[in-house]
Formats: sequence, C-alpha cells, structure tokens
Amino acid sequence: MADNDSILYNARVRTQTLGCKLNFAETAALADTLVEAGARLAEAGAAADICIVNTCSVTDTADHKCRQAIHRLRRANPSALLVVMGCYAQLRPDDVARIEGVGLVIGTEQKAQAAGLITQAYSRHRSGENAPMRHTSPLGTIRTFAPSCSRGSRTRYFLKVQDGCDYFCTYCTIPYARGRSRSARIADVVAQARQVAERGGKEIVLTGVNTGDFGRATGESFLQLLRELDGVEGIARYRISSIEPNLLTQDVIDFCAHSRAFMPHFHIPLQSGSDTVLRLMRRRYDTDFFRRKIAAVHEALPDAFVGIDVIVGTRGETAELFDETARFLDSLDFAQLHVFSYSERAGTKALEIPHVVAPAEKHTRSQQLLDLSSRRLAAFYARHVGTVRPVLWEQGARPDQPQQGFTDNYIRVELLPAQPRRAENELRAETLAAPLANGHLGVG
Repeated sequence: MADNDSILYNARVRTQTLGCKLNFAETAALADTLVEAGARLAEAGAAADICIVNTCSVTDTADHKCRQAIHRLRRANPSALLVVMGCYAQLRPDDVARIEGVGLVIGTEQKAQAAGLITQAYSRHRSGENAPMRHTSPLGTIRTFAPSCSRGSRTRYFLKVQDGCDYFCTYCTIPYARGRSRSARIADVVAQARQVAERGGKEIVLTGVNTGDFGRATGESFLQLLRELDGVEGIARYRISSIEPNLLTQDVIDFCAHSRAFMPHFHIPLQSGSDTVLRLMRRRYDTDFFRRKIAAVHEALPDAFVGIDVIVGTRGETAELFDETARFLDSLDFAQLHVFSYSERAGTKALEIPHVVAPAEKHTRSQQLLDLSSRRLAAFYARHVGTVRPVLWEQGARPDQPQQGFTDNYIRVELLPAQPRRAENELRAETLAAPLANGHLGVG
C-alpha cells in the first residue's frame, strides 16, 4: 500500500464498464491497482476525484452508450479527472478527446501502463492542467498482452487469458480495437489462479476475445491450459466465457466432461443460421458443423447450459435467409440466445455487401429470436426442478433482498424466504424448486 505521500492517497475513484466480461476483468484489475497505490473506491452517490470509463465499440449503440456514460459521469463529477479507455477510445481517440471534460484517453496497447498514466494525469489535473492527454497506438500495431484477474464486487473472479483476434470477420472491428491474437503463458495464468484460491475464491471465469485461440504465439494450447488449471487446489469451478465453435474441439469437450472443476456450461457464437450469411461474414464453419458441435456437447454433458450468440439484420440477410436462421435455431438444443442487431462499422468489409436491412425489420427479427430464447430458457430450467445441484451463493447479497446463486450448469437460483441464509461464497448441494415470478428457480 502506498504511503500518505502518494499523489493518489485518498483519491476517490469511480469506474464504469461497458461491454464484455473481458472489459469487466480489466476495469476491476485496474481499480485494484489504484487502491494499492493509495486511492479508494468512491461510495455510491458520493463525488469522485477520478472517473474511469472502460468502453465498448461493437455497435453504433455501444458507441452511443459510451458517450452517454462519459457525459453522465462528467455532470455528476464536474471536478474529477475523466479517463476513457477501451475499444471506443482505441478506435475513435480524437472523437473521445474532444468530449468536454475528458482528461485522459488510453488505448489498447497502453492498458498495462494505465495506472501510471492515470497517476501522471491526476497530478496534472490537480495542478490545473486540463488539456486532454492521449496515449494510443496506431491500429495494427497492438502487440502487448496486459494481464488482469479480479473479482470486483462479484463472487466469481474473471481471469483474462487471451486478447485480440486474427479472424477479421466482415462485420467486426475487434481486430482493430484490440489487436491481433495474443495470450499469457500457462505458468502465469496458473499462478493467478492460485492467488485467487489463496484469497478464498472458488469460481473463475476464463475471459478473452477469442479464448480458444490461447497459446498460438507461445507454443502452448488451450487444452493444456485447462489441464493445468484443473489441478489448482481450492478452485472448485471454472467457466469458459465464450469459445468459437471451430476451437471447441472434441478433446476440450471430453476434458470438460471428465474434469474436476470445469463446469457444464458453454457460450458458443453462431452469428447466423444461414450458410449464405456465414460465408458473407467470413465465419470459419457452416451450420452442419455447428449442429454437430452442439450435439457433441450434449452427448458428453447432457445437462450442459449452452448459450449461443446470433446477429440479426446483417448486410445481405434477406427475409428468406433470416427464416433459415430462425428454423435452424429452432432445431437446436440450447438454453439461451444472446441476440444482437447488426450495426455498420466504418472500415469493415461488410459495407461492401449489398442489401441493407431496415432498423424496424432488425427489431422484429431480434424480438422473434428473443421470444424463442425465453421459451428455451424456461424449458431448460423446468427440466431441472426437483433435482439436486451444487450452488455457489453470491457474495454481497443484501439482507433485505433474496439471496441468489448459480448452479454448476448456470441456472440462476434464489433462496426462498423461509430458508436460513447461506454463507456468502458458500458452495453446497441444493434441491431446486419451482420457478419464481422472476424466472429464477427457488431453493428450499
């Protein structure tokens, strides 16, 4: 811990994260570093001295939400140093720097130095130097891997194992915002997992942009990583946040089915159920491959929770091709869909594809798939009523709210009022009761 002479001593820090679990892990790790340097997290409703926004830029809507978050923090904390980092900051650094009140813009390559850059900027800010500082690298030059592992306010820890992507799908800006695929070394990841166990953590979510691509540059493999992590004493659960279907190999599936700690829970991007659209997207599989992959998961892990990403309204997706997607999804065994509306991004190859889907039609298509998702999730939950599953109870559940947790296969459960509260971060077998009004399964 820094002494009282640290420029950050007692500085009140507020963070806001938009986007993916990887962003969450990075924000929480940065906050931990600033606290170790002498800062403290601002209490709810209190003014902050440093405000940090970790941004997303996957869609135009994401960009809009980032700008809204920046403006809200500025209005609520007019005297604070306002720091903007993340994908939106990397892709649009000039636009971000022009937003009133922004004092520091941090690009992807500079995330590992974020704490030091914030300290420097805060010193300038306190002395009255308010001209915005920019620390970004040109697109295509991002090579650094910045490790992060943190819990934030949650029970689960989020451990970053990989960053960037080499796939260059036609609709996506991630390779430009986060750079090419790179990852940590297995020994370093295992050491971080052991530190989590020493702190009393029981569950770790492995995060990355293209998680299954782990080890490409280091000569290691994702399967080797899983094997080493499975041997870390004290960690009872691992989840893989998202993995491309072509990288979810049979060896990985079989390992998870027989491992000590990897949960029956997979999040697998599909993006479209039309082979024509998949080719337009330059995805690395077709629908027959994806169907066989889902079948392999359920054969090895019959109770697995399978979440699927899908994008609607991409350029080239005619009404007939969307119907193909809807029919294909209806034929699959999954628990939940994560539905995104396509948003045009400058510099992507998708802009060269003819046939633009109107916004109203995108909304209609999204709603159709969301309705399907709601039915499937309810059916998945209903299948497990009366069964006994291990539940990890959430940390920080307030005494005036029902306590919640997750089963091994990612069913959200809620403790019934008559039951004695479980210890926070307690892992125990529970009998799952009928669904509650909010859709969660009751326990007790």
